Amino acid sequence: MKKQTNCYQELSADYSKPGLVDSVLANKLINDAETYVSLREETLPEITPEYNLTQIEKENRDWWPTHCEALRQGRGDILAGEYTNNLVYLCVDGPFYGKTAGTEREANWWAIIAQPGVTMTWPIVMFHGEVVYFEWNCMDDETNEVIAKGNVTWLRRGHRGACYLKCEQLTFYRNVFAPAELLQLIKR
Repeated sequence: MKKQTNCYQELSADYSKPGLVDSVLANKLINDAETYVSLREETLPEITPEYNLTQIEKENRDWWPTHCEALRQGRGDILAGEYTNNLVYLCVDGPFYGKTAGTEREANWWAIIAQPGVTMTWPIVMFHGEVVYFEWNCMDDETNEVIAKGNVTWLRRGHRGACYLKCEQLTFYRNVFAPAELLQLIKR
């Protein structure tokens, strides 16, 4: 039988369960996330011998922990910055076309999964060139109740290209629209 391994072995931080990332590392990851967002080009870069799938996958692996921390901290500004202007976002409430088309809706989801007293985890993450696949769940810290879960596939062309296709299955067990007080916690 094949032995299961932790998907975070070669990444800078482990978000497979709560409590594995200290505040110093979390702050570094937010700074890195802001840097990665600033590298996004307006036009999706071509895959070339100089900017190849090996380089893109390395950049996606470097980026992944910054994405997790941005979500945990409710950094909607960073999360929205991770998308190309021509994003295609396929999900049950979509499809959404364009960078801003889905972010108003996503702000509700970000508010629910980043609310105080709730911790989001990503037990599974896999990479292949431009492809980033992950499974996530969000738990109430007091009751350990799973309040939301899902799986996502991104096509992300590294830091220069960002995410240009996102396919997501989401299940919310409590609340689908966030109350106003939670929406105010999401930085925009």
